[in-house]
Amino acid sequence: QVQLVESGGDLVQAGESLRLSCAASGIIFSFNTMGWYRQAPGKQRELVAGITSGGSTYYADSVKGRFTISRDNAKNTVYLQMNSLKPEDTAVYYCHSNYGLHDYWGQGTQVTVSS
Repeated sequence: QVQLVESGGDLVQAGESLRLSCAASGIIFSFNTMGWYRQAPGKQRELVAGITSGGSTYYADSVKGRFTISRDNAKNTVYLQMNSLKPEDTAVYYCHSNYGLHDYWGQGTQVTVSS
């Protein structure tokens, strides 16, 4: 059974930092492209950052220079380091894995940034 379990969400003030983690099981982690998405109230889910099996990364324009995605294949874990957080970063953050036609989602973790 595939599981993606996010952790690290919290309530922080603007300008502070958080690190999200997503622990994966039931997949061949190193083969998967891993991503972080977020969904704010009343808005569509959007891509935040992704990292391929080869380690290439990509980011939404809104987070470039502030967020960093990384992965530890030995721990089957993907991270999202979020610096200089803004109130508009407030959302539920979801972990995503993809390998071919196989897509999986975590349950989400809430990040709230107060001004």
